[in-house]
Amino acid sequence: MQAPRLVATDVDGTLLDPSEKVTPRAAAVIGRLVAAGTGFVLVTGRPPRWIPSVAAQLGVARLAVCANGGVLYDVVADEIVWARTLDVALLGELAAAVTGTFPECGLAVERVGERALEGNVANFVAEPAYKHAWPDADHGVTERAELLGLPAVKMLVRCAELSSDAMVAALSPVLGGAADITFSSPRGLVEISPPRVTKATGLAEVASTFGVEQADVIAFGDMPNDLEMLRWAGHGVAMGNAHPALLDVADEVTSSNAEDGLALVLERWF
Repeated sequence: MQAPRLVATDVDGTLLDPSEKVTPRAAAVIGRLVAAGTGFVLVTGRPPRWIPSVAAQLGVARLAVCANGGVLYDVVADEIVWARTLDVALLGELAAAVTGTFPECGLAVERVGERALEGNVANFVAEPAYKHAWPDADHGVTERAELLGLPAVKMLVRCAELSSDAMVAALSPVLGGAADITFSSPRGLVEISPPRVTKATGLAEVASTFGVEQADVIAFGDMPNDLEMLRWAGHGVAMGNAHPALLDVADEVTSSNAEDGLALVLERWF
């Protein structure tokens, strides 16, 4: 492809190296592309509150599509531009379907307000049975009725004894088209978004705002929550460390995130 007009990248396992840092090489090429007038956007499963620490390592990132396409966050203004939510009725239906399939699982939800962090919004709440997949747990604990009592940008389902692949295989036919289901961690954690909300739909909205055609977008990713984005972009790049499902849909496979795979591709033009 010719030089892209918009660069979109996943964060964990893609932009960040295994130590969860942006390498100097990646930061340098992203700085050059932004200076050249090319659009740049983070597209991640992370919530907005986990974005500023990443943006600070780049110095040039402004927009982040968060929660797998559910939220657009302006890092500089600390503003939630828009959010696509699961309403209370749908949350209840999804919870019933999920626990009917996996009775021992734990549920959590991610919510947003007007900024990344707000004192009057409990951003991440989980029921007691939920076991966090990461060591730095930052969730509040509440009973299921309260958990499902407000709209959320995504529901998380945790079954630590299962693989995420197995969970998606079991839940997809049960949920049907009622919601979008994916995962970014292989350790028994799936993420459920409103129907037809994916990283691709979020990225498409950003591209439209930039006035960039689909063919002029390059996107990088490594996990199944990146599948739709790589399919949608004019040039989809899977990392060398990517889940096997991405290797089947990507236009290109680069080196791993430990080997500056993102920078290797972008340095062709910038």
